[in-house]
Amino acid sequence: MTVVLWLFLLAVLVAAGAVAWLVTERYGPEQETFVTIAPRATTFRIGRQLEAAGVVRSQFVFDLVRFWKRGKLHAGEYRFSEPATVFEVDRRIVRGDIFFRTLVVPEGANIYDIAARFEQAKLGTRQNFLDAATEETNLITDLDPQAKNLEGYLFPATYRFARKATASQVVAAMVRRFRQEAAQLDLKGNIHHMVTIASLVERETAVDDERPQVASVFENRLAKKMPLETDPSVIYGLERENRWGGQLRSNELAYDTPYNTYRHAGLPLGPIANPGLPSLRAAQHPAQTGYYYFVAASVNAQGRSLFASTLDEHNRNVAGFRRAQKQAGLR
Repeated sequence: MTVVLWLFLLAVLVAAGAVAWLVTERYGPEQETFVTIAPRATTFRIGRQLEAAGVVRSQFVFDLVRFWKRGKLHAGEYRFSEPATVFEVDRRIVRGDIFFRTLVVPEGANIYDIAARFEQAKLGTRQNFLDAATEETNLITDLDPQAKNLEGYLFPATYRFARKATASQVVAAMVRRFRQEAAQLDLKGNIHHMVTIASLVERETAVDDERPQVASVFENRLAKKMPLETDPSVIYGLERENRWGGQLRSNELAYDTPYNTYRHAGLPLGPIANPGLPSLRAAQHPAQTGYYYFVAASVNAQGRSLFASTLDEHNRNVAGFRRAQKQAGLR
């Protein structure tokens, strides 16, 4: 075997060893780095982006792994925060391990609750969200022409958003989800009325099977032109004016806002929270009852609402739940 051939084989072995080292070496940023892969981006372009961002040492090695492994690469934003092998980087992009920020909106959350969660999810500031929820009413004009904001139409769910999603995009996604759910329910008629009732029901009870009864109390009182006298609505009015301190006292009950259902007959100005499906169903199909009063499950130590047709019966229920509270050490 000639010297030239030996040198050639040696060079091949060195090159193979170098490639093996580059492929298996853990390389990459020690701190958070984002790379956005555009739809239909070529392997060459992706490799160049990864090298420029310091995620892989060499575009050539990434291209080599791609030639070997194949598989579809998914567009989106990827987060890299620690060294990894080229194989691991490739697997993440093939898997579509796209970086999202998660926003969990529970049933009954109002726009102030969601705004705080929006900020906690690092999607923007609380005020960013509140501005969008107030300014983007065009999203629901056909459903609720009198809406002053998007309260009631930001459907409770778990959402995943790109890191750079705007507050306007976030509220649009929530309204879009509301429309999908409303279509499934075949929600028709006076949407403003139903969503407002549903929001009251949502904040008064967490017990699904009694929601239609709670809705019936509100509808029965409206039919008799009786004030709704629902505390959650009063609290919402105080919260809007930054007056809510966490406890409803007599002076707060007397404070006049369009949401004070002790001072004003009829529905409050609009929804006070964002209801889930059970509450929307209850508002759509309230039970047929003779109830005009209830002690809310949220304050009853026994965890169930107590319904009554007369004030005397209601007063007995109130006395009973206060005794139960006292026995439970809640008063």
